[in-house]
Amino acid sequence: MSVRGGWGEDAPRPFFFLSYAHTPVSSQVDGDPNHWVHRLFKDLCAAVMELTDLPEGEPPGFMDRGMHLGEGWSERIGEALAHCRVFVPLYSPRYFHSVACGQEWQAFSSRPVYRIPGTPGSATGIVPVLWVPGQQSLLPQVASRLQFNHSEFGQDYVREGLYALLKLNYFRDAYQLAVHRLAQRIVQMAEQTMIPVGPEEDFLARPSAFEKPTPARQLRIAVLACDATRLPEGRSPAAYGQSPLDWQPYRPESSRPLAQHADRVARQLGFHPSIHEFEEEADAVLNAEKPSAPGLLLLDRFALLDPARRELVKAFDQCNPAWISLMEPWNPDDPECQAVDESLQSAAEEALWHRRRDIRPSLRGGFDGLPTLDSFEAELPKATQRAIFGFTERSRPVPPSGGYAGGSGRPTLRGGPDPGLPPDQVELEPDPDEGDDD
Repeated sequence: MSVRGGWGEDAPRPFFFLSYAHTPVSSQVDGDPNHWVHRLFKDLCAAVMELTDLPEGEPPGFMDRGMHLGEGWSERIGEALAHCRVFVPLYSPRYFHSVACGQEWQAFSSRPVYRIPGTPGSATGIVPVLWVPGQQSLLPQVASRLQFNHSEFGQDYVREGLYALLKLNYFRDAYQLAVHRLAQRIVQMAEQTMIPVGPEEDFLARPSAFEKPTPARQLRIAVLACDATRLPEGRSPAAYGQSPLDWQPYRPESSRPLAQHADRVARQLGFHPSIHEFEEEADAVLNAEKPSAPGLLLLDRFALLDPARRELVKAFDQCNPAWISLMEPWNPDDPECQAVDESLQSAAEEALWHRRRDIRPSLRGGFDGLPTLDSFEAELPKATQRAIFGFTERSRPVPPSGGYAGGSGRPTLRGGPDPGLPPDQVELEPDPDEGDDD
């Protein structure tokens, strides 16, 4: 009996399914961007054939050679995932960001796996490969739970990954050893497990096995400002919109919201910023929940004229979270700012008493006001640096003596050191440079 895609009941099963993230075509890169994966697949198929007694016509492996090319490609992949004996994912940063790769993993792992009695090791049916080395802490749960000893493939493989070993002639011997050991592991996994053929379903209909990846360098940018619907007496709506995120303190110099300027500078620094209204996430901060990322708070001093917002600023000051740097744009060329300059500076000093006290003058970070857009954008990297330092300290374990990290011993809700005390050598970590492959 034939089934969809030409696979019959007695059709031979591929020994392994090679799952990899397709590198997109770039006008700046010549040739097929997935050439080296294809080369690995051929070498691995040859090694598996030598290590087994597969008869002529039985495929040692399967890989998708052309994403979205031709009709029925997704059905063909689904059939291979339902029939293959071993699943071989090529680990790389791009792999765990790929929804399709997560769907392939989910399709294979939904099949039951039984270990042959008397055989050693765990029965997973999955043999991972370090294509490009990455941080273990960034692996999704389904990958981090796998117990796998990569050192058996050689130390060069562990340090450089299979892509480097394959592409650089210097590692030719190391590559051949790694492929041989990988083929041995694939054959061993197939011999130690029983994995019944699964349902031939469209793998694209499945959810991804990978939880949404968290960018390595996050920055949360929150805005506490007035909006056009809630303005204090004497303040015109010219610098505001329907949301606090529309705040434009540097008009007419810039008619773009301040949050957009902050987002652009943060991305230039290599961060993945997210923009939020502080009033909507204040509870998490005020309840001392564990922060997910360092942050910036952009404060509109006119918000201090609103009683509810003023109390929110005071509560923020009481908590004094070291992982959130405060920035206070203040446009002295705005006549409305000029009219209330002294009174609102005094209000800010009162509402932010703890933060003013704890940060030494050299690191006040614009507490006296950031008068221009240029000064705001120049201050943002420094404010981010202070937030990163506070976030790093907040993540450290609390000393068992019951005191708070930082040595002051005074009770705060921060669970970290006094803010704004980074040593001079603390710097923003730059993105690693990509070296030549050749």
